Amino acid sequence: MKTIRLPIAVNKIISRLEHAGFEAYAVGGCVRDSLLKRNPDDWDITTSAKPAEVKKLFRRTIDTGIAHGTVTVLMSGEDTLLTGERGYEVTTYRIDGEYLDGRHPSSVTFTPSLHEDLARRDFTINAMAYNDRTGVIDDFGGMEDLEQKIIRAVGDPEQRFTEDALRMLRALRFSAQLNFTIDPDTYQAIRKLAPNLSHVSKERIQTELTKLLMSDHPDHIALVSASDLAPYIAAHFDEAFDVPSELAAPSPYIRQWMPDGLPGEKYLRWGTFLRGVPVDAGRILRELRMDNDTIKKAKIIAALFQEDLPENMYEIRKILSVIGYEAYGAFLDADECLCRDVFGEESAFRVEKIHTVRKHIQAIREAGDCISLKELAVKGQDLIEAGIPKGPAVGEMLHRLLEDVLRVPSHNTREILMAIARP
Repeated sequence: MKTIRLPIAVNKIISRLEHAGFEAYAVGGCVRDSLLKRNPDDWDITTSAKPAEVKKLFRRTIDTGIAHGTVTVLMSGEDTLLTGERGYEVTTYRIDGEYLDGRHPSSVTFTPSLHEDLARRDFTINAMAYNDRTGVIDDFGGMEDLEQKIIRAVGDPEQRFTEDALRMLRALRFSAQLNFTIDPDTYQAIRKLAPNLSHVSKERIQTELTKLLMSDHPDHIALVSASDLAPYIAAHFDEAFDVPSELAAPSPYIRQWMPDGLPGEKYLRWGTFLRGVPVDAGRILRELRMDNDTIKKAKIIAALFQEDLPENMYEIRKILSVIGYEAYGAFLDADECLCRDVFGEESAFRVEKIHTVRKHIQAIREAGDCISLKELAVKGQDLIEAGIPKGPAVGEMLHRLLEDVLRVPSHNTREILMAIARP
């Protein structure tokens, strides 16, 4: 019998429910990850107890989603790494009603059957339950699919995706995070029902795509286009897969190519993916409700892939003044990752230039060259006291002085800058 090491708090919740005459199991992703020897982020529990019955058994609970059978049980931690209280979602076995909006069930019905509860879940690898008494409950072949590294829908894939269209993107995301292949029938159902993705909120789509891009296998983003989901994600999104030939993959199978080894910053992964559509990158990310900081940086990263590498120290300082050391260093790492798998003299030459740029950046950093307004030897108040009127003129002059210092770093002294600035 396969065994899983449950956290102390999870075991306590299950034991208390069982001692009261109910069934209870850890369920879903935590079981999957444990079987894969991964550390689960969360532990969810499913039980035959109704929400009101769960609340009677535990001192501190939160009505997280009573209508759908979910109560959060707060447990103090006997676990070594757990301090204070932590919440564990405990959900009653249920059968989902009709999905009228293609995303949420219109109603739920509580059931005494664990099998019926597992049958409503998305993928076989997420439809397993466990407790120490029974071991793994696997009614739909999830353990075999884990061994075979397959993402397979529970039951009829068309029904699963008609119920909740986001599951189609979740299939692609899990394939990237686990490096699994998608079962052919499941994949064909995704292609057939791709238009249903238009029912899903942009925020949820963005969350799934970000998790995919941030995985160890961001190249699986190609499946978004191959599965016909791309047109229903955002305007111009499908065009991101048609990158210029010099930025594309050596394999014709993958229209858009994300290499292994990319730095793990969100803006860098998105900017690299959108390198084929730098003009539309900001528009796509705004439509997907991305945060402003990621939008700003990803736009710059996408555009940098279309430009030649800087030829001199001034050009490097100019770029650093816009994006900063960290983000530009991440771009250079990404650029080299792309070059690494492209063969030919042109790629080797670009890698050589990347190394040269890195050396120049190190020299700029060690010299302490000014690359931002906050590092200028004069401030706005100095200019006002010198007679420059308050308002836009001050900002314009500060940027003019920064431009001068980016060209000639030794000019970053109060005397020289004030001499340039005085009317």
